[in-house]
Amino acid sequence: MSRLPILMYHNVSLIRSDNQSLTILEGKLEEQFKYLSSRNYSTFHFSELSKLQVLPSKSIVLTFDDVTENQLLYAVPLLKKYNLKATFFIPFEYIGKRDFWNEGIEKIMGIEDLKKIDGSLIEFGYHSYHHKKYTELSDKEIVDDFKKCNQIINENDLKVYTVLAYPFGKYPRKKTFNSQFKKILSENNIGFGLKIGNRLNEFPFKDNYEIQRIDIRGEESLLVFMLKLRFGKLKLF
Repeated sequence: MSRLPILMYHNVSLIRSDNQSLTILEGKLEEQFKYLSSRNYSTFHFSELSKLQVLPSKSIVLTFDDVTENQLLYAVPLLKKYNLKATFFIPFEYIGKRDFWNEGIEKIMGIEDLKKIDGSLIEFGYHSYHHKKYTELSDKEIVDDFKKCNQIINENDLKVYTVLAYPFGKYPRKKTFNSQFKKILSENNIGFGLKIGNRLNEFPFKDNYEIQRIDIRGEESLLVFMLKLRFGKLKLF
């Protein structure tokens, strides 16, 4: 059984004062990607993981939430430069708009931006339609949310894999609600569901709908990044 770190990124910036919380400087992101490349890490898409039972010893999954324009400008070129694969999660209602959850600061990629991205390098996944917490939605609202996602996908001929990153990492945890939520995911052909958790995953996954991601924060050093790859998020951080 392998240990698989899945990293969660958000915004990328050139402005040094932005280098905090879920925004990382382009130079620091390149430092991390260069480290992964130099240490011969293998990166995977979820469509590839679905066909595997065994992974190389140095395996990792890179994920980016929200498909912001800054990811297109700064993260995509770095992924190409270091030949690293990543999964980008789309909040479908906001394609071509701004992120209301971040006070409308960041622009979201448009349809044409999404279509021109190299699919061999970047795989798209679901980040819901409305970008609302699943814990605050009824079963019907969750089902309707998937319908709206799939309508956008079909109308625009987008290639989106059946992996879902829960907005804000939130999903129903209480037993009865958790079971019903997972039933809805299965009925909508979702193969993988990602929370946060900040721990390494055992692979093959114990539960495909409770996969953990490690948040990568702008203010953290390369040493902290290296430790997270090995241990997940330690208490001292």
